[in-house]
Amino acid sequence: MVIEIVGVSKSFGRVKALSNVSFTVRNGEVVGYVGLNGAGKTTTIRIAVGVLPPDSGNVFIDGYSVVKEKKNASRLVGWVPELPIFESDFRALDYFTYLAGYYGYSASDARRIGKELLEKLGLGDALKKKLSEYSQGMRKRFALAVSLIGDPPNFVFDEVLNGLDPQGIAFFRNLAIEFRKQNKAVLFSSHILSEVEGIADRVVFIHKGRIVGDYSMEYIRQQAQPAIELALTTVDGKVLKLLEKHGEPVVVSEKRVLLRKPISDSSQIVVELVTAGVGVLEVKKHEKHLEDFFFELIRKAEGG
Repeated sequence: MVIEIVGVSKSFGRVKALSNVSFTVRNGEVVGYVGLNGAGKTTTIRIAVGVLPPDSGNVFIDGYSVVKEKKNASRLVGWVPELPIFESDFRALDYFTYLAGYYGYSASDARRIGKELLEKLGLGDALKKKLSEYSQGMRKRFALAVSLIGDPPNFVFDEVLNGLDPQGIAFFRNLAIEFRKQNKAVLFSSHILSEVEGIADRVVFIHKGRIVGDYSMEYIRQQAQPAIELALTTVDGKVLKLLEKHGEPVVVSEKRVLLRKPISDSSQIVVELVTAGVGVLEVKKHEKHLEDFFFELIRKAEGG
């Protein structure tokens, strides 16, 4: 129930898609894998599930090497590609039954499981429809159902939220919670951090094929909250005690304080500081959002 990506690199011709990518998804953990389109998310995931070989490095699924023990590793991971491709002339339930046969289910058991899973995923009214009639969101739901065959201990999802309606996103969120309770390891990619917020425990950021950050969702939320930065003539215990009435002060440097989660207006805070004999040299408001955190990481990675 662990997915370990170790020093993975991959090039396509002269283009370096991944460069020494390493991170781990542990038991009972849901990890979001975030990056701009073309950052290397899909390449990482295709290597992780054994669809694409790495140039160097390895991926271990519950200790089995995807490179050297692909059959054993593949059995232990369910995955959904960004654009699921199926035999579109088949009816949904018939095709599910056919795929489930590869997992050793009898035709009757496969049909029963297929009906249960497809209904659970909101496709109960479309069991007899051909997959060619399915929308992108419906195909994604069908692929989700297929990934659940055999109840693997690990899951990898590539841009799983793309094309899903609000009901589908809510279903995936509940599914992730269920997997967490069952101690499964879950990795899912997205290019939108705000979509990841309500699902992931941790977020790994990739930019131009390199990992540029690995943070808990709690930490990211804290960093993304509004704050007031104050440059003062003095920062001591008395000043911090005064600021505690207005938020959560954090000393940034000798004469600079960041007031997180401010509950007062900056003008009111300045008046109190000046009245207490503290000189205010500068006041800056930080109106940060989750995406700001992401783009700040990218700026740093670019040397900006």
